[in-house]
Amino acid sequence: MSTPAPLLVWEGHLAVYRKIWKSHVLGAFVQPLLYLVGMGVGVGSLVDANAGADAALGGVTYFEFLAPALLATTAMTSGGQTSLWEVLDGFLWSNRYRAMSATPVSPRQIASGLALWHATRTAIVVVGVALVLALFDETRSWGLVPAVFVAVLVGLAFAMPISAWASTRDGGASFPTIIRFVLIPMFLFGGAFFPIDQLPDWIQPVAYVTPLWHGIELCRGFVIDGIDPGPIGIHLAVIGAYVAVGTFACAGTFSRRLRS
Repeated sequence: MSTPAPLLVWEGHLAVYRKIWKSHVLGAFVQPLLYLVGMGVGVGSLVDANAGADAALGGVTYFEFLAPALLATTAMTSGGQTSLWEVLDGFLWSNRYRAMSATPVSPRQIASGLALWHATRTAIVVVGVALVLALFDETRSWGLVPAVFVAVLVGLAFAMPISAWASTRDGGASFPTIIRFVLIPMFLFGGAFFPIDQLPDWIQPVAYVTPLWHGIELCRGFVIDGIDPGPIGIHLAVIGAYVAVGTFACAGTFSRRLRS
């Protein structure tokens, strides 16, 4: 009982994760490696051959432009997807959250433990991406260390608001919609594959207010010399605001559902 309650909740998630960790960790290495070879090297060679590519990408190769962004996009994908069916399972199928709430652990402590778990699981995949980036001369940098931290925050910026939404659902019918119309568009148009200023003027402000774009800018600036990360404080403030609001909302929705 001396162990803080959120850590006990975190340990419960870890016990389940131990059954699937091998495939999850393997994917954390294989997926970014395939992206780097296919997009960074393959497509990148075509992009770099374009006469205007150097100016458009800020004086770096396409590989250097894309690779650090994978830290943030991987974190978003991991945090977003594991906050859907996995969270709903705790209320609807396994009922593990209701079982936890039958103990002295409060709903807010359950939500805090979930946040710790989201951070842990996101960190696992992000570190996998960072290790892959360390294999290449262009991205082997001590800047990977702060970039990993930023990417974990990006994962939480998506995981916590989506967890709050998932905890209010009685089924997963809306979850594919979130993936198709939120996560995938951000993945494609959040600044990972091409500069935001290449988008139409009317959609650029939408990209600028997303936590993904701020995370990509920081990761790219930390890892690649010669790229300015921009106003670091503003980037972190925007990402932190999503994390804080999402965590507050998640604590509220968990409390309402578990006390109903």
